[in-house]
Amino acid sequence: MRAVIQRVSEASVIVNNMATGSIEHGFVVLLGIEDADTPQDVEWLAQKIVNLRIFSDEQGLMNKALADVDGRILLISQFTLFAQTRKGNRPSFIRAARPDKAIPLYELMIKTLESLTHKNISTGIFGADMKVQLINDGPVTIVIDTKNKE
Repeated sequence: MRAVIQRVSEASVIVNNMATGSIEHGFVVLLGIEDADTPQDVEWLAQKIVNLRIFSDEQGLMNKALADVDGRILLISQFTLFAQTRKGNRPSFIRAARPDKAIPLYELMIKTLESLTHKNISTGIFGADMKVQLINDGPVTIVIDTKNKE
């Protein structure tokens, strides 16, 4: 499981000309799920996301987590995070999990993040063509892969 976490001052996602999710400050999390992922990957990654200290404290140091700043999460499924580009110019997505595997893990991630943050998680629509708008604050962008825990 791979996540690209962007600290944002605001963000929204639009599907078929309708906003399906929006937040003020917090994280946009682009989530890629691969065949090898398990519910344990969801739990580990969700804990990392909510405890990630990348908001500035009073001295301007990245020392505060999402809860410290009353931040929100906009979660977007993105299978293209597992693009393989070694051969040719057309990416292969063979490592990305198929919907029958990915959707339950994506839904588990939503529930886990809601449980940890005690807030509703804003989302796009799994598998839809989405338009994501955001203002990256910093910019601060962090990539976390559950296969690189050590």
